[in-house]
Amino acid sequence: MKIRLLCVLCFLSVLVVAPATAQQYDVIIRGGRVLDGTGNPWFRADIGITGDRITAIGNLSGARARETIDASGLYVAPGFIDAHSHAGGALADPELRGALPNLMQGITTLLVNPDGGGPVDLVRQKQSYSAGTGVNVALMVPHGSIRSEVLGSADRAPTAAELDRMRTLVRAGMVAGAFGLSSGPFYAPGSFSKTDELVALARVAAEFGGAYSSHIRDEGDYTIGVIAAVEEVITIARDAKLPGVVTHIKALGPRVWGYGAAIVHRIDRAREQGIEVYADQYPYDASQTGLSAALLPRWAQAGGSDSLTRRFADPATLTRIRAEVVVNLDRRGGADRMRFGGAGANAGKTLAAVATERRMDPVDAAIDIIRSGGGESIISFNMHDDDIRTLMKQPWTMTASDGDLPRMGVGFPHPRAYGTFSRKLAKYVREENVIDLAQAIRSMTSLPATVFRMKDRGVLREGAIADVVVFDFDRVADRSTYDKPHQLSEGMVHVLVNGVLAVQRGQRTPALAGKVLVR
Repeated sequence: MKIRLLCVLCFLSVLVVAPATAQQYDVIIRGGRVLDGTGNPWFRADIGITGDRITAIGNLSGARARETIDASGLYVAPGFIDAHSHAGGALADPELRGALPNLMQGITTLLVNPDGGGPVDLVRQKQSYSAGTGVNVALMVPHGSIRSEVLGSADRAPTAAELDRMRTLVRAGMVAGAFGLSSGPFYAPGSFSKTDELVALARVAAEFGGAYSSHIRDEGDYTIGVIAAVEEVITIARDAKLPGVVTHIKALGPRVWGYGAAIVHRIDRAREQGIEVYADQYPYDASQTGLSAALLPRWAQAGGSDSLTRRFADPATLTRIRAEVVVNLDRRGGADRMRFGGAGANAGKTLAAVATERRMDPVDAAIDIIRSGGGESIISFNMHDDDIRTLMKQPWTMTASDGDLPRMGVGFPHPRAYGTFSRKLAKYVREENVIDLAQAIRSMTSLPATVFRMKDRGVLREGAIADVVVFDFDRVADRSTYDKPHQLSEGMVHVLVNGVLAVQRGQRTPALAGKVLVR
């Protein structure tokens, strides 16, 4: 009995004197103000990361890690999700796949193939990213590309067989892991579709739990008007039974300025009726599109470029086209409000300036550029800040860039490619208090993750994927301007993609830790 008691005492003494084994993590982010992405106010905590997962949130003062990040005085949030990006093709380019302009804004995930554009074969598109990307990539199935594959540029409804073929292609994209169907009924050939066609294809996406995101049929008063175009998204979301997104929501052109409140009313009413409708938005007063898309009537584009060339060659048809271009230019506020972007010969100049150089009327100059095969992009200043603010405040509005992934120093891209997320935080949160910080972060993180059903992303919680940004709110700034667009955002101190440091102490690392996500 004495021997047994002595052994127990010896064992207890070993427990008392033996040092506790500290919990080991790959990364610990210490002492930051944590915004978990849900809209809750910040709280102070440490975050432990193991592999690509968040494995602890709390007081980790006794823990150790291979990499420790001091977040004192900084905010910690989920990595930002860009709900509408045109970077899909550029991410396959060895020179651009690092996605530097995205990461310096805190973006860790891009949804690509918006507006109904992008590859039909999503399996091949996924393979194009096999060498790695700096950010995560989530694919959408592009309605316009599928319609072009099946019907070309025909301005008609599909036959039953053609609609079945389109359904098959949508289904193949969803099987490949797409997060939903994107459409652009403002653009040809998507503009030749009717609502019932979009409903039929959205139902296929709904079978897989996907969403429907649309560059709506009219953002101003081109055809059916912006209110009716928003109602079309609501109809598709209701009838196909899936989330509907009015993408890069706006009231485009002086004729519809002030319509923001009416748009909000329509979406709120739909949501009260149980229809799941959302929007995304970039915080700029200028849009960007192609010159032809902005000015040409869609009937003139039916049948493709050869048909358009024949119409230009016919004097009577050209007169009709010109009359509609006059009206469409007025819709966008005139030639002084429209400047050429991209890297073409006219990049950086307004249409008014180009017309003066050519000693032509702006309408004739625009037609001349289009007839010469000029597929130049244009940036047009046609939104009102009151509408931007009204739409931004809504709890159903996500943040999205609508930006490409530009080559540094080449041409005049829209500054949204470099500054969308930073601009929203700096201008509309810190400087103007349009929305609060927690709401802005939610619009960039958990809201898009919810809309597109991205599991374990967009939030900071134990078990979630470790896409994380650590930022200095006082220093966050968008430096990109319309005149000098190639300037990176500032204020992101550290950015982790799938648990790997992609930005460290404000500098890009060589890591290509992004993944192609599947729904």
